[in-house]
Amino acid sequence: MFGIIEGTGFEVIEPEFEACFVGHAHVERLWTGARWSEGPVWFAAGRYLLWSDIPNNRIMRFDETDGSVSTFRNPSNNTNGHTVDRQGRLVSCEHLARRVTRTEHDGRITVIADSYEGKRLNSPNDVVVKSDGSIWFTDPSYGILMDYEGERAESEIGACHVYRVDPDGTISIVADDYFKPNGLAFSPDESFLYIADTGLTHDANGPKHIRRHTVAADGSLGDGAVFAECTEGLFDGFRLDRDGRIWTSAADGVHCLNTDGTLIGKVHIPELVANVCFGGPKLNRLFIAGTTSLYSVFLNVNGVSPL
Repeated sequence: MFGIIEGTGFEVIEPEFEACFVGHAHVERLWTGARWSEGPVWFAAGRYLLWSDIPNNRIMRFDETDGSVSTFRNPSNNTNGHTVDRQGRLVSCEHLARRVTRTEHDGRITVIADSYEGKRLNSPNDVVVKSDGSIWFTDPSYGILMDYEGERAESEIGACHVYRVDPDGTISIVADDYFKPNGLAFSPDESFLYIADTGLTHDANGPKHIRRHTVAADGSLGDGAVFAECTEGLFDGFRLDRDGRIWTSAADGVHCLNTDGTLIGKVHIPELVANVCFGGPKLNRLFIAGTTSLYSVFLNVNGVSPL
């Protein structure tokens, strides 16, 4: 919590990155003790952050008001990615139960999606909510490949897709040409959807990039050209700031990509990073889910409000 943590810091690759951070601000380690941290999500009304510790089958909670960390849910069905919907409810991807759920205001769990055309999903990974209330999620096979983050099983669908759930509950495949679709996020105006493909994890020639799709009025996606290739490890989870820059996880920390996909700078973290989100009252605090730890750093940019 105090001083500069070894292995952290800002790396300026393009001069424009200098305006994105505060010179004297530094990375803080808020908590450690996880096996694989993922899916941070900020709840503004309570000033707290939730995130997943997937192998330990729990959701953790960081309280910004006093810095305390506690267990929010255990067991959690090996949850991975989370988001908050337009009514301020938690939406979660559950590896073990192979479903996407919503936690209602009274604590009840509602299943949003657990199958497609009668076949069970693989293991939903990350999720976002569009302003029209539709829920978009990726469904790679990581949670059924081993027992460490879920439960070993055969894929009933036989492929890894990206799905959209409309407000009426209709589930549609919006992208079917991904090896291992992973993190996803909309541009601030929702004209683009960015999706990471981490196919390199199980194929030596697999992808390690983010693609950018145009979003049509009917919710369909354009073909999705490659937006950026990862230079260190893989892009996993990511979020955008209000100016359209992408802040994405990578093997050496957090990479910042400008609006044309150019890598302009890095926030170094001394362990593999899986995901990030913006939080704090002004959405200028980047929370970083490292492998074993939760980190944060204050920036001179603001995240996109989910509400």
